[in-house]
Amino acid sequence: MNERALLRRMFDAAVAEAAPDIVVPRHLPKPPPGRTIVVGAGKAAASMARAVDAHWPKDRPLSGLVVTRYGYGVGRLDRIEVVEAAHPVPDAAGEEAAKRILDLVRGLTPDDLVLCLISGGGSALLSLPAPGVTLADKQAINRALLRSGANIGEMNCVRKHLSAIKAGRLAAAAAPAQVVSLLISDVPGDDPSVIASGPTVPDASTLAQAREVLARYGVETPAAVAAVLNDEGRETPKPGDPVFANTIVHLIATPQASLEAAAKVAKDAGVAPLILGDALEGEAREVGRVMGGMARQVVVHDQPIPAPCVLISGGETTVTIRGQGRGGRNVEFLLSLAVELDGLSGVFAIAGDTDGVDGAEDIAGAVVAPDTLARAEALGIKPRDSLADNDGHGFFQALGDSVVTGPTFTNVNDFRAILIAGR
Repeated sequence: MNERALLRRMFDAAVAEAAPDIVVPRHLPKPPPGRTIVVGAGKAAASMARAVDAHWPKDRPLSGLVVTRYGYGVGRLDRIEVVEAAHPVPDAAGEEAAKRILDLVRGLTPDDLVLCLISGGGSALLSLPAPGVTLADKQAINRALLRSGANIGEMNCVRKHLSAIKAGRLAAAAAPAQVVSLLISDVPGDDPSVIASGPTVPDASTLAQAREVLARYGVETPAAVAAVLNDEGRETPKPGDPVFANTIVHLIATPQASLEAAAKVAKDAGVAPLILGDALEGEAREVGRVMGGMARQVVVHDQPIPAPCVLISGGETTVTIRGQGRGGRNVEFLLSLAVELDGLSGVFAIAGDTDGVDGAEDIAGAVVAPDTLARAEALGIKPRDSLADNDGHGFFQALGDSVVTGPTFTNVNDFRAILIAGR
């Protein structure tokens, strides 16, 4: 068995299962009597727009604008404009795109349709600050939260309440037009209100919760931000608000579906798959330690499943940054896993972000093998020091074990697989 090749095929299958060219056409609504305006944001937004442009009837009106991450454009489309902006820290290009998107959906009628294409990364890309808040304020808050170890739900709670477009405000601007949202989920639990901070769905989170998140992580709050978060008149639209009376949401790709696609690859190769969950969270290094213990249980006791097998999981871990290295949550997980396994025979692993970007690097993730620590030490690299410095990318690049995909044009969160080949 070529363990490395099998793990890579599993990762590629997980990504392919969420390909917009495949999943978008299945969920396109019927053209309305009036206009169809396409808007959207996220790492998959451009590829989703391409699928709409290709499959929408040529004789029916179609126009719009989507914003995606720098490098994630798909070239010029016939009827939908694609612009690029910064992620994960927002920039002026994202702010301008969000302004234009709001302008596009205003003044529509019940005969019109807003087709909203949303995927992971959309929250940072739709960076239109609430009145009184500057882009610099949002950038500072975002950077602090990214370094704090806050999970995606906590970060998005703050983002929603500092935004003029997220948390249902886009749908409110589009009313009374019909709003159909096609979502590619990158969040644990597939909650539409969390995916890209839910621009077209009601928001159950509160200003008080946003204040609590900033306080919990010790994030310094500019005066303008504090003023917004303490103004109860700035609360987001809630469930039951009539602005959502004509909105429909479709989850068109999910982490679970991608895990199942990867599991089929393993099963076809004669390796028993065990899906542990599609929404695992926690500190990446702690999840790595736990998973290492599970792999050891399989090797020693054939539990919870005998080898050859593969333990598969998805979700989004977090990293509390204490070092100065080049890290991401997937390589941090893998480095911790490798240290925990300590060269355990027959155990291999892969972890990567399905969007092709782990942390701030254009590297999806990496692979671990039984000889990982020995090869590192032969190069004079101390794995525990690399882990302490949050330097997962530096560690795995030195070994030639990085997984580089380039832009995948989709995003269904992280993929992890631990292959236990047997004794």
